[in-house]
Amino acid sequence: MAGESKTTTNHEEIKKWVEQRGGRPAIVRGTEKTGEGIGLLRIDFQGDGEGPDPSLRPISWEEFFQTFDGKNLAFLYQDQTAEGKESRFFKLVSRT
Repeated sequence: MAGESKTTTNHEEIKKWVEQRGGRPAIVRGTEKTGEGIGLLRIDFQGDGEGPDPSLRPISWEEFFQTFDGKNLAFLYQDQTAEGKESRFFKLVSRT
């Protein structure tokens, strides 16, 4: 259903959704803390014509999912907007 949100913790499902929309895993620069993980997770969508976001630092999927699982997160996302267009809406939320 258009506009409907879904939640998953499946790594392959998340990776597929992100990559289909031209995104890649990243963290917010300056949020790295020694011993507390790699920083605030984000997805950098480069298909917007502006190139990579300079406030974000690319990371590997392995790093992304290690932090994702370590912080007990889930991926809330939308496949299509209410108008039926491809959506980039997502949010990282607590699994509990």
